[in-house]
Amino acid sequence: MSLMLLLPVLGFGQDLNPAFDSIAAQQYGADDYGMKKYVIAFLKKGPNRDLSKEDAARLQDAHMKNIGRLAEEGKLILAGPFFGDGDLRGIYVFDVQSIEEAKALTNTDPAIQEGSLIMELHEWYGSAAVMAIPSIHETLQKINF
Repeated sequence: MSLMLLLPVLGFGQDLNPAFDSIAAQQYGADDYGMKKYVIAFLKKGPNRDLSKEDAARLQDAHMKNIGRLAEEGKLILAGPFFGDGDLRGIYVFDVQSIEEAKALTNTDPAIQEGSLIMELHEWYGSAAVMAIPSIHETLQKINF
């Protein structure tokens, strides 16, 4: 039996939250704990990194356009690069039910297609509030990509 199922049996998690918003919970796909399943893609350096400045700029532009498209479709909830020049280059958080679906979406990335990046996918159980990030971000973003 999972820990989440045992918590009420053990006497934990039985208090109802007075701030609970059933409409927001349904809108964001939250379970009773305010959580939901996501798939995270860790983007890592791929084998094809020796590009001219022009080709690298073209690929980065195509990569960013793909990110924008996936976000507009509501599948990509969060994305961004990591600082530094290590092997771990960026992260995607997908609102999908399976690693297979996330793999298909990640494979639409031109940087993945050209081998500049590779991906590592993991299922993640996180706060459903992550789903609010795109609409909040829109109010903070001064310059569009």
